[in-house]
This record gives sequence, structure tokens and C-alpha cells, in this order.
Amino acid sequence: MTAPTESFDRLTVFGADWCRDCIRSKSLLDRLGADYEYIDLVARPEEADRAQRISGRTNIPVVVFPDGRHFVEPTDQELEAALRG
Repeated sequence: MTAPTESFDRLTVFGADWCRDCIRSKSLLDRLGADYEYIDLVARPEEADRAQRISGRTNIPVVVFPDGRHFVEPTDQELEAALRG
């Protein structure tokens, strides 16, 4: 994973290390070699409002694609299909 920077071709993942779905989604993204910025909401709680504005929910992970699509608590199948789509 590279240092956090603004990019139009990378995913943004909002999550927390205590969240099993976040761990699972990050693991899948790593296995697939996806380029993403991980925003740890425990370390950066001010970003929780941004994640909620994007998703309209307080659930995590929130995975945001460069084109603006987003998923909240995606299954591995949903996330992989969106990456390959």
C-alpha cells in the first residue's frame, strides 16, 4: 500500500481495525493487488463524517471507487465483481 494521496484511479476504504468486514475487504483488495488508500477511522475519527456523507450510513467498511460508486459492507463477491467490471 502506498502513502495516502489524492488519486483518481485508486479506491478509498474507510474502516477500523476492530471491524471483521473491514479486515476481510482489505485482505481481498490486497490479494487482488488493488491500489487503495485505507482511512483508519480509529486513528482519524474526523473522517467518519466523510464516510457517512458518501454512504448515507454509519456502517463500515465504505469502499469508494474512483468513479464515485461506493459499497457499504460489500461481500467479497460484490467487491471482486466491481473491481473486475
